[in-house]
Amino acid sequence: MTAIPKYTKQMAVELRDLDFTKRLRLSALFTYLQDAAGIHAEKLGLGIGRLMEELGVSWVLMRIRADIVRYPEWDEEITIETWPLEPKRFEFERDFIVRDKEGQVIVRAVSTWVVMDVTTRELKKGDFVGGYPALIKERAIDCKLGKLRDYGHLEAAYRKTIGYSDVDFNGHLNNARYVDYMMDCFSIESHEQYCITSIEVNYINEALPGDSIVLSKDISAIRQGKVYIEGLHEKDGRVVFKAQLLMVPRED
Repeated sequence: MTAIPKYTKQMAVELRDLDFTKRLRLSALFTYLQDAAGIHAEKLGLGIGRLMEELGVSWVLMRIRADIVRYPEWDEEITIETWPLEPKRFEFERDFIVRDKEGQVIVRAVSTWVVMDVTTRELKKGDFVGGYPALIKERAIDCKLGKLRDYGHLEAAYRKTIGYSDVDFNGHLNNARYVDYMMDCFSIESHEQYCITSIEVNYINEALPGDSIVLSKDISAIRQGKVYIEGLHEKDGRVVFKAQLLMVPRED
């Protein structure tokens, strides 16, 4: 079977994936992207099932940036396109474009993944990767994902303990749930006033069931539309994630 360079998934936005504005919740967007990546990996012979069964490893998202032109609404038909770039020694880049039914781009995203040993939790080289399709050099966003840092005015927002509903098949906090945690750093009134047009996340250390995370935010650059959020392990202070958001006033 010929490997498909770019995978396309058509779907309609589910009611369960909306927030109170009746538009797609940002964490649900992350889930949609993750699902499309997983399906394409399966079609390339690099799916989770094979990797875990034969090699004892799994894909783990390390960095992602999503730029949102418009949030789709309930039952709206969308198309998700995703493709991998040339593999590096330890890192694997994958891009995404989301279009509406007229073909207009409504989301662009770029991501970096690694392969982790599910037992030792150590990162593995990508030597096992073979049969990649003809590589696509096109980028969804012309940028380089790097390290994020606060603006010097961090303030504690709240504390969250990881439970059953937060954990995925890898046994750790799912990447989409991080986004929900970030959104809970803001009041409903803030969400009514502002809309997030870009989000970039660095996933740094795992969060496991029973772990407590202290979330803090830095809104000192809010006049430029920037907000920084990070989560630390309450027990030892290790950084779990860092994120930067771009926010604009809602027009409706």
